Amino acid sequence: MSAAQPGARDPLQLPRAIYEAMLQEARGAPREEVCGLLGGRGDTAGRYYPVRNIAADPRCEFLMEPGAQIDAMRAMRERGESLLAIFHSHPDSPAAPSALDLARAAYPDTIYLIAATAGKEPAMNAYYYDGKDFEQIDIHIT
Repeated sequence: MSAAQPGARDPLQLPRAIYEAMLQEARGAPREEVCGLLGGRGDTAGRYYPVRNIAADPRCEFLMEPGAQIDAMRAMRERGESLLAIFHSHPDSPAAPSALDLARAAYPDTIYLIAATAGKEPAMNAYYYDGKDFEQIDIHIT
């Protein structure tokens, strides 16, 4: 058995139905960022919780509606899930964290999923946030 590389993280296990639901939501709002939370166990997503974006300029930023975010976190707890990932879309930029995403990141040891919907085919990437920076990790669609 080989040793893990420094900084190597396990891939996110993302059920196809959840992946498709997030992309469908992002495609349904092509001019604004959509957002939500993923609850799960370990490295496996179990459920997607859409949360309304109340940002001042939803075309280029997201801010989750606090009451809906709290409700999603409560539902996760009741289902025995923990916060696994924070999802949002980028309608006009790549599926990579922006400077604003980094400045506003507030959940260390959490995965940030970003979908880009501007091209012919949407792209989705995952980034582990360690409290200081993002590290891209693999996504396994199951």
